[in-house]
Amino acid sequence: MREGVPYTAANFALALSFGVVASAAGMPPAAVIAMSVLMHAGAAQFAAVGILVAGGGLGAAVSAAALVNSRFVPMGFAVGSSLRGGRVRRAFEGQAVVTSAWVLAAEPGGSFQRERLIGHAAIHYAGWVSGTVAGVLAPPLDANALGLDAVFPAFFLGLLFAEIRDRRRATVALLGGAIALALVPATPPGVPALVASAATLIGLRPRRST
Repeated sequence: MREGVPYTAANFALALSFGVVASAAGMPPAAVIAMSVLMHAGAAQFAAVGILVAGGGLGAAVSAAALVNSRFVPMGFAVGSSLRGGRVRRAFEGQAVVTSAWVLAAEPGGSFQRERLIGHAAIHYAGWVSGTVAGVLAPPLDANALGLDAVFPAFFLGLLFAEIRDRRRATVALLGGAIALALVPATPPGVPALVASAATLIGLRPRRST
């Protein structure tokens, strides 16, 4: 949990901006807070609110959120063997699979440190919910003027730099970024990130022995 404090500070600011943006979009305060408590998925929440702000319907917003969150399916498969107990317990512990915790708990061999995963997720969740509450209760703020819109990409760039440890991972990151950048102007929110994840297939190629 101590290791997660720097990321949680950024996460709090990100959640604060979400509370401000969602409230400005006309969402009831209770709904904004409930969304963070029950959903706890920053990218999906921003995607859903962004569609609502742009005039999209509730169905489109829910579909976009589900599309963005579908990344947790392969992430769950990857972490499943590192959790304990039967299916019910593993499903419960699997709620700790949030992006930052998943990245920071990953080990080079493909396994995950269970305690680190849960510890990071716990403090991440506390920062996300409290930040959302602060954003909802704060007086009207201009998220762009305060630079809060830059927190989200900066947060994930921090995770990216922590994850890149060799040439192969750097190649995956660059290829994934190029794919997403090419698709952003032409596809709905969430699609670029999902298609860009195909770059990780590079990892299926066996490493050359030295």
